[in-house]
Amino acid sequence: MNLKKHPKTLLVIALVWPEPASTAAGVRMMQLLQVFKKQGYSITVASAATTSEYSEDLNALGYQTADIKMNDSSFDVFVTDLNPDVVLFDRFLTEEQFGWRVAENCPSVLRMLDTEDLHSLRHVREQCFKKDIPFITDAWLADDKTKREIASIYRCDLSLIISSYELELLTDVFNIDKSLLLLLPFMVDEITTETNWKTFEEREDFVFIGGGKHAPNIDAVKCLKTTIWPLIRKQLPEVKLHIYGAYLPQQILEMNNPATGFLVHGRAEDVNEVMQSAKVCLAPLRFGAGIKGKLLSAMQNGTPSVTTTIGAEGMHGILDWNGYIENDHTAFVEAAVRLYTTELTWQSSQDQARTLINTLYAKASLENMLVMQVDQLQKDLATHRKQNFTGALLQHQTMMATKFMSKWIEEKNRG
Repeated sequence: MNLKKHPKTLLVIALVWPEPASTAAGVRMMQLLQVFKKQGYSITVASAATTSEYSEDLNALGYQTADIKMNDSSFDVFVTDLNPDVVLFDRFLTEEQFGWRVAENCPSVLRMLDTEDLHSLRHVREQCFKKDIPFITDAWLADDKTKREIASIYRCDLSLIISSYELELLTDVFNIDKSLLLLLPFMVDEITTETNWKTFEEREDFVFIGGGKHAPNIDAVKCLKTTIWPLIRKQLPEVKLHIYGAYLPQQILEMNNPATGFLVHGRAEDVNEVMQSAKVCLAPLRFGAGIKGKLLSAMQNGTPSVTTTIGAEGMHGILDWNGYIENDHTAFVEAAVRLYTTELTWQSSQDQARTLINTLYAKASLENMLVMQVDQLQKDLATHRKQNFTGALLQHQTMMATKFMSKWIEEKNRG
């Protein structure tokens, strides 16, 4: 018999090793790990992926790491030996792959899903954008990826939802019970009166930051290059636009053109330093989902921004934006120029960033909310699961389908 040990144990199953210097998803994962670390959990992060030179050194931070294999019963032995109290899947794809094995070998473990953003929503919006048709929820409902992601949410005891808009979609469109969901945006330090943001006079130029592996970012850079920047540059001929991002593809790197003030730098060594130096952040995002790390970073560094409805979605509640939200290119350009040249407007936008951070993203209250929810579920997990009949049904059906597909792959790999 495998007796429970103390302290409590968290197992994180990650599709990729966290890269907080490259992706908002990496930042998110490190924030979650820190919450559990503060609670005294022993933490193991496991992944079937290989590390990159930019992967966080988790061992140096006091976390255990483990290499696991997909479609391999060696994971069963690993998870049984670890016998965790909580398992956190970093997106629905890892829950699909390993969720049935966790449920079968550690049935009493609390299973949590960090959706990061709703991958299916991002996927369907991109498809609609490419086809030049408006996004409607019916298109999202009809997509197979949506069915897979929603099934994953039902199979877990708790899913962390990063965007208030996505929480509304899940509760209003799918009628998912709120006991299965927790709205948990990025968790950051409050902005105090001691925070010394650079002033209007101390800053110059525009900035865009976004990883090159993310399609909405690539589209946004193209939009800036071909449409928005030429119009801004016409009005502000001396000003530059700095493009930063990890893993930028060659087509974006080749857009670098000092003559037109369009400067492509690649990876930012220090995102905060880059953001603090800029006067205005531009983010003309035309599809995507979740909370945009670049726009949160702009708020944290007192940098007003101009973005779209998609960019600001789920990020400001009923509060005003720290800049402007414009979907029309002409209006976007006018807003960018106004923000860049009018100190009073710029200053009030910077002040609004403090309000947004301290109201919606304050680390202390959000961490406390997550800890309370986890503790409450652990106290009476059996009752919680009884009330989630759809989850039990999907757990039964999916376990059978995924289980035997995985076993078939494992046998095939042996041959």
